[in-house]
Amino acid sequence: MRTKLTACALIAAIAVTGCANMTEKQKTTTTGAGIGAVAGAAIGALTGPGGWGRAAVGAAIGGLLGGGGGYLWGNHMEKQKQEMQAATQGTGVEVVQTENNMIRVSIPSDVSFATGSSTLSPQFKTILRDLATTLKNNPSSSIFVVGYTDNTGSDSVNLPLSRKRAMSVMEYLVSQGVAANRFTVEGMGSKDPIASNATAEGRAQNRRVEIYVGQKK
Repeated sequence: MRTKLTACALIAAIAVTGCANMTEKQKTTTTGAGIGAVAGAAIGALTGPGGWGRAAVGAAIGGLLGGGGGYLWGNHMEKQKQEMQAATQGTGVEVVQTENNMIRVSIPSDVSFATGSSTLSPQFKTILRDLATTLKNNPSSSIFVVGYTDNTGSDSVNLPLSRKRAMSVMEYLVSQGVAANRFTVEGMGSKDPIASNATAEGRAQNRRVEIYVGQKK
């Protein structure tokens, strides 16, 4: 399940140029992934330190989650989003619809993991149990779990830790009855921060797990 970041953008690019023998549905999904990778690469290059070195990270996430053409939003997905919002209300977890028609569940560190740990907190297990119910009620959706850290420490520590955190989430959801073959898991380490790592508050925001749920067309 692990994705090599530098290969992801290349795979997506090849997929876009290799659509000649695909059905219309396959073309839509594959092109969406390629567009997502290109857009992600551009965003990665233009934001934060690292320049084009970060482009591979943006491309990996963009390619992983695909373009807007790959996922369907309708009453079914809206209902699932509302169920997830109800399940996480008052916990600090954010549940939103993304631009490419997926549900993003953002789980901050204060309800998920202790610093330097991949062990789920009791509060986090309660949240995941409730989320598992909605996921089991929607068995055809795909699930992507992405782990992050702040920039404290080196990549040799942060990358494995972020992946272990994402794996812990997947494994617990599977233990609650969600099918394992629905998951893709990735650890991004300190890449793609959502806040400044210059402050303790910002670092806490960057230590997070994001769960993406999408209904393929």
